Amino acid sequence: MDARDLLLIGEVVRRSGFAASALRFYEDQGLITATRSPGGQRRYERNVLRRLAFIRAASNVGLTLEEIRDELSRLPSNRNPTKADWHRISRHWRGRIDEQIAALERLRDGLESCIGCGCLSLRRCAFSNPGDLAAQSPDSPGAAYLPRALRRAPRSGSKVP
Repeated sequence: MDARDLLLIGEVVRRSGFAASALRFYEDQGLITATRSPGGQRRYERNVLRRLAFIRAASNVGLTLEEIRDELSRLPSNRNPTKADWHRISRHWRGRIDEQIAALERLRDGLESCIGCGCLSLRRCAFSNPGDLAAQSPDSPGAAYLPRALRRAPRSGSKVP
């Protein structure tokens, strides 16, 4: 590999929009890789920019760090990913996007009257949650009637910077 194909951390920061600390974190987590110069400086292959864009998109869709790592592990390590490689892994999270779109549409359509919290502060809430049944369910803490895709709590330690 030609040295011109390697990017310094500052260039990756500028081109990706991620902080240097995020790059080091992702490297520690095994999501991206870097080589070291004889002086210890990180050098990244250009394809890291595509991986970082994927990390940003996947985290915005709601994938956890573990899920992102799993998806990135499907990419080849011995060559640059092709369009077909990216297409194959993106199919795995297409359902997640569709689920979130549907949940957001339900939230948008009900926002003026109820967001599904089960609070009983509006007349409609008494209809949606008669007898405050939401308070009885240990399986539905928080906004019990909010679409499930919008109720996922981030897992501890899996928040993407």
